[in-house]
Amino acid sequence: MRKSLMTLLLALFAAAAGNAQERPDGAGKPVPERQLVRLSKITVDPACLAEYNACLREEIEASLRLEPGVIALYAVAGNERPNEVTILEIYAGQAAYKSHIATPHFRKYKEGTLDMVQSLELLDVVPLHPGTLRQTLPR
Repeated sequence: MRKSLMTLLLALFAAAAGNAQERPDGAGKPVPERQLVRLSKITVDPACLAEYNACLREEIEASLRLEPGVIALYAVAGNERPNEVTILEIYAGQAAYKSHIATPHFRKYKEGTLDMVQSLELLDVVPLHPGTLRQTLPR
């Protein structure tokens, strides 16, 4: 399970690298926009897990459907502790992230799950080898 999760995460990082947007830097050279890649580690009240998962699913589906700057949102739960949720989040950049957290669907999720979440840790990460996979996952 751990090996397949790592393979999936690497594939998502590779997909993100392939979707990097470029913009001119004034000298005519393309400069890749720095993506925001984050792991959100969430502990959910076990009594609220089904309701939380429904809210999370709705938010992720809306984000991927409506926001071009949201490259990936992929949630997983622990085998032994299903109330420990980790979300891999990949955004086109800081502006895409700021736009995302201002959307009605994200605010609905955040406000609707406040009492369900026991802890939240946001960990910004950097893909170490984003170009090492040959295949990417469809969005």
